[in-house]
Amino acid sequence: MRYFKNTSWLFVEKILRIFVGLFIGVWIARYLGPEQFGLFSYAQNLVALFSSISTLGLNNIIVRELLKDKNNQNEIIATSFFLKLFGAFLVLVLLALSIDIFSKDSDLNFLIFIIASSVVFQSFNVVDFYFQSKVLSKYIVYVNTISLFLSSIIKIVLIMNEAPLIYFAFVVLFDNIILAIGFIYVFVKKSELDISDLVFKMKVAISLLKNSLPLIFSILIVAIYMRIDLIMIKDFIGLNAVGQYTASIRLSEAWYFIPIIITNSVFPAILNAKQNNKKLYYQRIQKLYDLMVVLAIGIAIPITFFSDWLVAFLYGNEYNEVKDVLIIHIWTVVFSFLGTVSTKWFISEDLQKYLFYRTLYGAFINIGLNYILIPLYGIYGAAVATLISQIVTAYLFNLTNKKFVYNFKLQTNSILLPFRILGVKFG
Repeated sequence: MRYFKNTSWLFVEKILRIFVGLFIGVWIARYLGPEQFGLFSYAQNLVALFSSISTLGLNNIIVRELLKDKNNQNEIIATSFFLKLFGAFLVLVLLALSIDIFSKDSDLNFLIFIIASSVVFQSFNVVDFYFQSKVLSKYIVYVNTISLFLSSIIKIVLIMNEAPLIYFAFVVLFDNIILAIGFIYVFVKKSELDISDLVFKMKVAISLLKNSLPLIFSILIVAIYMRIDLIMIKDFIGLNAVGQYTASIRLSEAWYFIPIIITNSVFPAILNAKQNNKKLYYQRIQKLYDLMVVLAIGIAIPITFFSDWLVAFLYGNEYNEVKDVLIIHIWTVVFSFLGTVSTKWFISEDLQKYLFYRTLYGAFINIGLNYILIPLYGIYGAAVATLISQIVTAYLFNLTNKKFVYNFKLQTNSILLPFRILGVKFG
């Protein structure tokens, strides 16, 4: 029951953050216009790409170690904090070297470093991992909600007062500072540990890094997979195109949380069926895949037909390219939804080591297609590249190994669901 309440807190906060973020994000995009919004989005995505290194692959390892070694939690938290702080400063150095070589735009460089400075304060999220290990995430939800409320109010005030772009970059930094202060407060007030007992231990640091370093490459590949299109659009076309493309993908990626919530809720029951009844186990997975396809198509079709009206209503006439990109990109939800369930299937079948190769294939295909299609078709080419890489990653990858073929069959049954309903049989 305690776990269920803890999970419910996290789900509610996640949904609130997504919808408030989408609303405020659309307002900011409309206020700044494609060029300035493109500049802001490019800076944020470049920082996000580099900041994937700053975690040092520690996040999941920290929770596991806190659960495993309850007698040395003070050492684990302190050591993790200083390792993540080191990672944050490493990111700042790497960014400084990169933009010194590749960027001569002083305004963009200043924007990047304001946003990148926020990575330092993300080191305090070790407090989040501590409360996760205690199944007390409600305290972190309080902090996140207050931070979300304050930053949203500030952004609205900035828009109403026609503030320049640089102020919005400072809000990103402010948001992370508030989160850090909130994390410190709840740790002091609600944790079982005393801050004076937190001690860095080199032995613990070596142990944590030994476990986490193999994950860094995986995290970096995921970050490249998710961010590279925007960076390539800027290099090939320009900032206006980045703004147009970002505005589009925000409307499609906003739905990606749905399969995460559903699969996290129902997969324990599916795993339970696996232990008792293999046939029931696969029936439940098939039903889950069917549900994902129904939901995804139920989202994609209306947005496809009403994209003109939706984009005009949300963004206005300046974002004239968004609607056509959205018509392509919204169909990624089908394969994103299937991919979320597929990830759970890989884990349940003890095949999780192949998830890295799946992401690696997707990243290579995405980069290659972007390199070919963006110069030819602009941001529409980037949308096609993303859709194809999603199809390969979430669906066609299952054909690369006989161990995955049955999962491919289950997904294919779901994709053919409309025909199954009509009684059409294949093979």
